[in-house]
Amino acid sequence: LGRDEQPVTLASLAPDSPVLALGTAAGVVKRVVAEHPSRPSWELIALRDGDHVIGAAPTPSDDLDLVFLTSDAQLLRFPAGSVRPQGRAAGGMAGIRLSSKARALSFGVVDGARDGVVVTASGSSGALPGTQSGAIKVTPYADYPAKGRGTSGVRCHRFLKGEDILVLAWAGSVPARAASANGGPVELPAATGRRDGSGTPWSHVVGAISGPASGS
Repeated sequence: LGRDEQPVTLASLAPDSPVLALGTAAGVVKRVVAEHPSRPSWELIALRDGDHVIGAAPTPSDDLDLVFLTSDAQLLRFPAGSVRPQGRAAGGMAGIRLSSKARALSFGVVDGARDGVVVTASGSSGALPGTQSGAIKVTPYADYPAKGRGTSGVRCHRFLKGEDILVLAWAGSVPARAASANGGPVELPAATGRRDGSGTPWSHVVGAISGPASGS
């Protein structure tokens, strides 16, 4: 890996592998045609300066949802079929419309026909990473309506006093599992949060959220 790079997913290179969807911090979305060159590595998306990929996952069906969550607590879900597959050299298209100073925090593929949840953790942009617990909320995924690609989506978390940013966000099928920064398990609250409600003050520092793959 190059400096400041990290893996975001594992993907099949089989001839019949599904189209891969990618999302970036600037809100760009792309579905890449399943054509893999015979060399060790290659570019999947042409990124603008300062942008980076935040998530990627296969899309075996156009009926699956592509989902962005942003640092200012917006969620946008739209059908994978609304994003036409492009070649590797293309730069993608508008996924979510971001407000000033906001960035996309999470991108994933979700099967809306399955039970799912949205996990959001809030905090302060002025605090050092990992030094605060903030508030956390788990909400049923079905509570969030689908909107058109290129829109700003809907509110997914209301900040409490002293909070101004989401520090962690994830959407996917149940069961959702959380881990602390050192890899220890963290038990999440029940999925009873209101769609645009605030989180519950939380003593744990959650480092990662995961769940089953969208196609499993």
